[in-house]
Amino acid sequence: MTLDRLGTANAPRQLFATTPAQRVALARQQFFEEGVRPSGLVGEAVLQSWMRCSRTHSDRQRIVPFDPVTPSRLHATLARNRELLEVARQELASMEHSLAGTDCRVILTDRDGVVVHVTHEPAPAHQPVLRKTARVGVNISERVVGTTAPGIVASTGLACTVDGAEHYFDVLREMQCAAAPIRDVDGRLAGVLDLTVEAQRFGFDAASMVAVYATTIENRLLQAQSREHLILRFQASPTLLGTPLEGLAGIAADGTIAWLNGAGARLIGHLPEHADERGVECLLGHDLASLLRLGRRESAQPLRLASGLGVWVQAQLQGANGIDFRHAVALPQRVEVPAPAQEPVQQMQQEDATVLQSADAPAMPQAGTLREHSRKLIEETLAAHGGNVSQAARQLRVSRGTLYRRLRSWEQGTDEPGES
Repeated sequence: MTLDRLGTANAPRQLFATTPAQRVALARQQFFEEGVRPSGLVGEAVLQSWMRCSRTHSDRQRIVPFDPVTPSRLHATLARNRELLEVARQELASMEHSLAGTDCRVILTDRDGVVVHVTHEPAPAHQPVLRKTARVGVNISERVVGTTAPGIVASTGLACTVDGAEHYFDVLREMQCAAAPIRDVDGRLAGVLDLTVEAQRFGFDAASMVAVYATTIENRLLQAQSREHLILRFQASPTLLGTPLEGLAGIAADGTIAWLNGAGARLIGHLPEHADERGVECLLGHDLASLLRLGRRESAQPLRLASGLGVWVQAQLQGANGIDFRHAVALPQRVEVPAPAQEPVQQMQQEDATVLQSADAPAMPQAGTLREHSRKLIEETLAAHGGNVSQAARQLRVSRGTLYRRLRSWEQGTDEPGES
C-alpha cells in the first residue's frame, strides 16, 4: 500500500461499529488492507502515526526486539538528562505510590524516546510485552516500536493516548498507554511521561493523571533552569498558586519574559517570536522594578495585567548560586507591621500602583545584571549585621557554607563560587 492511495472518494461503505474495538478493527481494515483513510474511526494523531510508520515498517506482524541502546549511549543519555531526573524524582515517586495497587507502569523517556526511568517493580508475568519494554535504556520511539503514546508525543510534542489495536505492531495490541510532554525553558521537548498497562484497561482517567504530573515536573524543570530570573507565579485565584494550574513566567534581567509555562501562556498569551516584543511592560503592564518589589512580600498580591485581567502574583528572585533574593530590592530597615486583612475583592479594587509601591523600597536600577544586584545585596546584608556571616546567611535564607563560598570567590577574583 502506498500513501498516495489513501483517500476517501472511493472508500467502501462503513460497516456498523458500536464499540471502540470494532471501530479500530474497521479502521485497520480500511487503512492497511483497502488503502483508504479511516476518518472518524481513530484519532488524527494515531492516523498520522500509522502513516509515518508505514513508510519505515512494512511488516506489522514482525517481532519487535525491544533491545536497549548501547551502554555508552545509555550512560550519555542518563548524564544528559540528570537535571530532568532530579526534578522529576518526587513526582515519579508520588505517581508510583498512587498506582501501587494497579498493574500500571510509569515510564519517563528522554526527548528521543529512550527510557530513563521506569517503575522499579517489574511487570507481572501476565504482562510479557511490558516486561520487555519497561526497562531503562530501551528505545520506545516511533521509529523503533511504531505507534505508541510516548512515541507520538516524542514525534509531535502533543499529549495523546493509544489504546489496544491502535498500536501499529500487532504485538502491542494488548497495550494501553497515555503520555504527555515535558518542555524546557527554550520550549523544546525535554522528556515524555508515560503510563502503560497491558492485558487490561486503566479503569481511571490516565490521560488526566499523566497531564497533571507532567505539568508539575515541567514547572519544576523550568524553575531549575532559570538561574538569575525573576520567577512569577500567578493565577486568577490565589488558591491555585503552588498547584499544577498556576501560571509561571521567567523574567530576564533586561526586563523581557524569557519563558512562560502552559498556564501562563493561556493567561497572558503566547510569547512573540522576537525578544524585543517580550517586554514586561508590554505583556504584563508593569515594569521590572515594580515586579521585583513584589518579591519582598511573602503572600500573594493582586495585580492587574495589561489585558485588564486581575490575577494574584507571587515573585521570587533566585541567583545563580541558589540564593533566594526575596529582599533584593531593599533591605528591611524596620519591622513591618502587617496591614489589617482585607477581603480579596476589596484588595483587587485597590489601585495597582498602591499594591506595587513601598515607601521603604526604592526602585531597582535598570542597569547591571542580576548577579551584580546579588553581590550588592550580600554586601549590604553583611554590613547591616556588622559582618556577622551567620546572621547574614539567615537573612538571605542560605547556609553559611554557601555564603562563605560566595565571599571566597570574590576574594579569588571569580564571578561564581566553586563547588564544595
